[in-house]
Amino acid sequence: MNDVIKVDKDYKKWVNEIKKRYAKSQIKASVAVNKNVLAFYWSLGQDISERSFENIYGSGFYNTLSKDLKAAIPNVEGFSVTNIKYMRRFYDLYHRNHPQVVDDFTIDQTESNHPQAVDDLSDHASTDLSLEELFSIPWGHHRYIIDKCKGDAEKAVFYVKKTIQNNWSRAVLLNFLDTDLYERQGKAISNFLYSLPAEQGDLAQEITKDPYNFDFIAIREKYNEEELKTALMDNITRFLLELGKHFAFVGKEYPLPIPGTEERIDLLFYHLKLHCYIVVEVKVRPFKPGDIGQIGTYINIVDDIVKSETDGKTIGLIICKDKNSVLAKYAVNSSAEPIGISSYELSNLLPEEVQDVLPSIEEIENVLEADNI
Repeated sequence: MNDVIKVDKDYKKWVNEIKKRYAKSQIKASVAVNKNVLAFYWSLGQDISERSFENIYGSGFYNTLSKDLKAAIPNVEGFSVTNIKYMRRFYDLYHRNHPQVVDDFTIDQTESNHPQAVDDLSDHASTDLSLEELFSIPWGHHRYIIDKCKGDAEKAVFYVKKTIQNNWSRAVLLNFLDTDLYERQGKAISNFLYSLPAEQGDLAQEITKDPYNFDFIAIREKYNEEELKTALMDNITRFLLELGKHFAFVGKEYPLPIPGTEERIDLLFYHLKLHCYIVVEVKVRPFKPGDIGQIGTYINIVDDIVKSETDGKTIGLIICKDKNSVLAKYAVNSSAEPIGISSYELSNLLPEEVQDVLPSIEEIENVLEADNI
């Protein structure tokens, strides 16, 4: 089909209007993160969507618009065919799912057809997001979200909010998009909602994942529990990132101060928002009901001996290789202690023959010590 649009008066007027709108907002394309840039992209995407230019002008519309905008607003990046298409998708992703959205923000729209507006993307609590928030993360982040969420506005809002809350870089955002955080967040089987006060129970559930993704470590195929815990500690920064914001590491194989025993907690954390200790038991086998008794005992000991009077109720989390969800649900319901059960995924497994030729940590340390003599 012909890529050249037969230009009419309305189209020419619209392109000139965009030029004026751009100049009035004093947008500078060299600024990487700028709310006015995002507001401008939103308004342009809205124009394209609401005026149905693709239907009017056909497949050549984006090529022609790109050329015309580059001519009308020279020496400014951002008007490629691809980027303009993203602007349309940006607007459609959030607005089409929430028809009450009206454009607002800082751009002077007095010469456009856009009314001044409210700043809510939704009256639905789970997807409540203001335009102020939407425009607060970089455009590069938005393009990743647009590509990965494939029209799912609720999922997209989830990642926008997480990016704002945690100040995620583009690389971190992409990692969580690739590991399906939206589908995993808050999915542990637990009894938090009745074993903890309502507000704390909701937050405790929210900080869980199922499954946890341990693909940031590489380990031999026939690994044992100690090797897994060591690998997690060797990658503690990535492990804390996977656990989520506000987790502080306290200790591995944390000794319980009970005379005459050698009981140790696999991993002990403190949650800075819940203000409580979190006991984590890692199992390289499927979940067993007996695990509930073990972690319940540890929770009681931490509550009685370790935590202070200002700390909240200690929480237990069992992370196992696999679980029968029905059995796990019955098991947590049998306990009065707050316990969650999740599985983990781990695909970076080294063949035994490869593992055998790799030097151990002890061997590496011996070589380094010899070199320093």
